[in-house]
Formats: sequence, structure tokens, C-alpha cells
Amino acid sequence: MFKGKTILVTGGTGSIGSALVKRLLREDPKVIRIYSRDEGKHFELQNELPQDANVRFLIGDVRDRERLRFAMHGVDIVFHCAAMKHVPYCEYNPFEAIKTNVQGTQNLIDISLEEDVEIFVNVSTDKATQPFSTMGASKLLAERLVSAANYYKGKRRTIFTSVRFGNVIGTRGSIFDLLIRKIRDKEPLPITHPGMTRFFMPIEKAIELILESAKMAQGGEIFVLKMRSVTLGELFEAFIEVFAPLFGYKKDEIKIVEIGPRPGEKFHETLISPEESEWTLETDDLFIIQTPVEIENFEFKRKRYNGINGKTRFEFYTSENAERMSKEELKEYLESLAKSLLKVQ
Repeated sequence: MFKGKTILVTGGTGSIGSALVKRLLREDPKVIRIYSRDEGKHFELQNELPQDANVRFLIGDVRDRERLRFAMHGVDIVFHCAAMKHVPYCEYNPFEAIKTNVQGTQNLIDISLEEDVEIFVNVSTDKATQPFSTMGASKLLAERLVSAANYYKGKRRTIFTSVRFGNVIGTRGSIFDLLIRKIRDKEPLPITHPGMTRFFMPIEKAIELILESAKMAQGGEIFVLKMRSVTLGELFEAFIEVFAPLFGYKKDEIKIVEIGPRPGEKFHETLISPEESEWTLETDDLFIIQTPVEIENFEFKRKRYNGINGKTRFEFYTSENAERMSKEELKEYLESLAKSLLKVQ
């Protein structure tokens, strides 16, 4: 699907974007245009990629419509990873979140239609489901803009779709990054509440979900990877038991301090709401949330995807009711990831 294609990755120097670029290079595209406003990250990524990699480094912001128009000329496939993603920063700077997550997404949609792009994949978040934060609300609106584009595009060929993630392991600025730095410096670990639950997924899984969604998309749907969840209390304890010895400390030398929820945070995260479950199909690995905008014959729509097991059995898919990882499983998993997580430092 990607061989010989011109691909644009917005936010292409971020953790998800750069991992996606590296994975796409194995698919022999014609060229990958890496679009990001951070020249420092451009420089870092350029030094990580092979010298003969067929990539172009384009400095620009998704807010800048004219710059985006030049960057997208002749593009076949768009992966939209650019976003303001930190909940507190969006909470205190709400209109900045709107400019990037909403207006930036609409800019990309409009120019994708002008350029007759084949497929547009929007990367979203579990915080877009029943949003409690500015970040979540802005990402929900971005999802709706992407879905709606399928119904006003006329005869243009562009397929618009979204993927929805939980927390991704191994990304810059993630809780994993924070915990490792705190343990390294022998500082207390700040926990919001030990009973809070979160979805987690490895970055490799996130990338495969993006690519699989691009191949399966029919237009307007949201793809969700099936994930297990963890409690923050057990996650923090597992981190201390795995990483404290790696930095030469005993596990009881690292303390956990409860600080309470930050602005905009939920106690449990939601990937599929009760309203969405009515329109959600299920495969062995994925949920497919279909938009109800154009669905007239639900049974007919179900046949459009391969590997469908039928309508989802979940009425409400949250980090509270999802299958939970045990502390021992967490420790084994963190031990297997230790080297790659330490590289992020």
C-alpha cells in the first residue's frame, strides 16, 4: 500500500511520528516528508536515520495553512500525528490547544481534499472519549472533523479515518520517562492516586495499529487497539522494583508521594463510550467505531471489514473494566523494555 507513495507525517519528529517514519521506510515509499516545527528534533532525527533514507525535513506548523499547502503538494498519504497532548498545558492554554488540535486538523483536511490525497489517518487519544479536559475535547472535535470530511468531500477519493490510543510506552514526556528520571535522581515519585487506572501500549503496537488502520479504512471510522490496563499504584511499585537496582538503589530508598489529580484528569480512562458501543464492531485485535452519520443498514456495513467477529460485547470500555495486568506481569514487561526505556533519557 505504501510502496512508491509520497507520504506526509505531521509531528514527524515526535515520538510517535519518528517511530512511524522509521517503520514506513521499510515499506519502500517514494519519499516521506517529515513536517514539524521543532528544528532541534529535526536535527536529532536526521542523525538517527540512514544517510540514504528517502526523506525530506520540512519545518512548519499545522496552524500555518499556506506553509502546509506547499508541504502537501503531490502527497498520496497523510499521517496526522501533530498535536498538543499534555493535559495541564492544554488546560491552562486552551486556545493554543484549539489552534493546533482543531484548526490545524481542519487545515490538513482542506488541503488533503485540494491535493486529492488517497488516505488521511488522524492519530487520536482515549482522552477524546467523554472528555473531561480541554485536550480531550479538542481531540474529540478533531475526530469529528475527520469523520465528517467523508460526507462533504463529494466525488474526491480521499478516505478519512482516525486511530485512538491509550498511553504509549517509550514516548518523550510520558509518565514512563518521568518515573525513570525520578528514580535515577533518587527523588520521590509523584502519584496522583494509587487507585487510578490507565491503558498502556508499546510504541511498536501503536505504529502497527496506525498502518493496519490505513489498510482497513473505509472512511469515517475510529480504530481502537484492544489494550489491558494497570493501576497507577502497582505501576509505580513495579517501576521501583525494576529500575531502582539498575541505578544502584534499594527499592525502599525510592518513595512514592500522593499529590492528587491534576487539572483535567480522569480517575479512569475511556476508549469506547456507551453511545459509541452501539456502532462498534470487533475483531480479534481491534474495535472499529463506525460513525452513525450515514449508516442505514448496519448489517451491510459490518461486511466491509475483514475478520469481523460482530458487534462488540462491551457496552462501556474503560481502564476500570478492561482486562488488568498484574504487578508481576508489569515487572516482566518493564524488564523486557528496560534498555529501550533508558535510551529515551
